[in-house]
Amino acid sequence: MTTYLEGLWSLTPWQLVLWTLVVTHITIASVTIFLHRAQAHNSVKLHPIISHFFRFWLWLTTGMVTRQWVAIHRKHHAKCETEEDPHSPQVKGIRKVLLQGSELYRAEAANQQTLQQYGKGTPDDWLERQLYTPHPFAGIMLLLVINVILFGPIGITIFAVQMLWNPIWAAGVINGIGHYWGYRNYETRDASRNIVPWGILIGGEELHNNHHAHAVSAKLANKWWELDMGWVYIRLLSLLGLARVRTVAPRPRRLPDKCALDMETLRAVMRNRFHVLKLYGRQVVTPVLQSERYELGVSYRRFYRRLRKWMTREDLKLDSQDNRILNEALSQNQTLETVYRYKQQLKELWARSAASSTLRLQWLQQWCSDAEHTGIAALEEFARELRGYTLSPR
Repeated sequence: MTTYLEGLWSLTPWQLVLWTLVVTHITIASVTIFLHRAQAHNSVKLHPIISHFFRFWLWLTTGMVTRQWVAIHRKHHAKCETEEDPHSPQVKGIRKVLLQGSELYRAEAANQQTLQQYGKGTPDDWLERQLYTPHPFAGIMLLLVINVILFGPIGITIFAVQMLWNPIWAAGVINGIGHYWGYRNYETRDASRNIVPWGILIGGEELHNNHHAHAVSAKLANKWWELDMGWVYIRLLSLLGLARVRTVAPRPRRLPDKCALDMETLRAVMRNRFHVLKLYGRQVVTPVLQSERYELGVSYRRFYRRLRKWMTREDLKLDSQDNRILNEALSQNQTLETVYRYKQQLKELWARSAASSTLRLQWLQQWCSDAEHTGIAALEEFARELRGYTLSPR
């Protein structure tokens, strides 16, 4: 009777914990490598054997359908922080996304328009049509049986942890906190954030701001201290010939001796626009606002923190009252108005999608030339540094 209750595989409590961590981590790796980077963004090409292992494992441990996950994630990028975003905490509230993330996922998965518009290019073989898509809960039930056979009644607890692991970390933490709290390397228009130090638990998905800045990059880490375990696994698979990286985020650098603003500069600025905006806020807006704060009227000094956010952050949606306060504060100080105006002008460069590269280069050259003659030291230095922008060789 004891042997029966213990199951076929007798493990100590700590071994059971380790086993649970391993299998849940494989699930996280399957999500970030297969569903996210390979399927949703096509940034890495996986060998068919590896691709199908991930697909089978996700059917077994989560019951998620590839087409549904991919479609919902692509729609999230296309409609980010709007009413159509399937899981934006900025729209639906952080509490709802944290606690009801799975419900939001299931509701959007039932939207056939979403699947048709955003779910193209996902697997459509016999197994997908006959097993994985029509019978998503069969895998979960099979997992429960396997756990009970292997470990006895404690297998039910392991099963429960496996069922909760992905909804908590992915649907709750990444979709919720990842758009609500954390730090930003890039000034994207959405509210994406990076969350550390959860790299091992979430496979690199916690670097959410990095991902939104370069959605088609197979590598999510940007800083030397950021850990992207999904990228580590992809590199290992690449060395074994089981994966091929298609795209990675460009790495900008500045050459101190480069003064000619050329096509290489334009390409670097265009491909790293969110990084450029982040630097502009840090190197120009913030120091200038700090030095000019006491030149503002007394009634506006108390809005200093808000003014800094409004002038640097791209994800904020200002209402009519906020816009009024910002415009009145800028009208009081010519230096602040100039700094903010030059930022808006710089953003126009990326909005000119119909313009040729030659015209864009001429426009950027003119912007730098004008900025270098404003008499604002921080802005002039930024413009000079921008001339040295280039792309690092991969």
